[in-house]
Amino acid sequence: MKRNGRLALALHTLSHMARDPDSVRTSSDIADHAGTNPVVVRRVLGRLRQAGLLISEKGHAGGWRLARAPEAISLADVYIALDERLIASDAAEVDSLCEVEDALHRKVAAVMEDIEQSLIDRLRATTIAGIHDTQG
Repeated sequence: MKRNGRLALALHTLSHMARDPDSVRTSSDIADHAGTNPVVVRRVLGRLRQAGLLISEKGHAGGWRLARAPEAISLADVYIALDERLIASDAAEVDSLCEVEDALHRKVAAVMEDIEQSLIDRLRATTIAGIHDTQG
């Protein structure tokens, strides 16, 4: 799945769940709606469960449901749970004998980290419930 495809799937699924937070949805139903495979859905939603955003229920009537109120789940919560990085940055040290290259790498990495933090701060300002407020 493409890099931000997991984020798109998670946000799309959670947005639908926010409309009816007490409903339980199966991986198959979510996969059919999203046009993907149930295994992909389970992998993505499993990360959200580990982060405390979803609950999975086993059995005949089992499936996925929100673990928190939609107003208590920010887009940043989802982004962080999936360990996404939309701003590419390689914070690892460059193995170089050139001090100019080392300095350049450190400077660019610091700028990218600032951009990434800004993105997370902006995502924190919107909740899953807030997505519906912007639709017209």
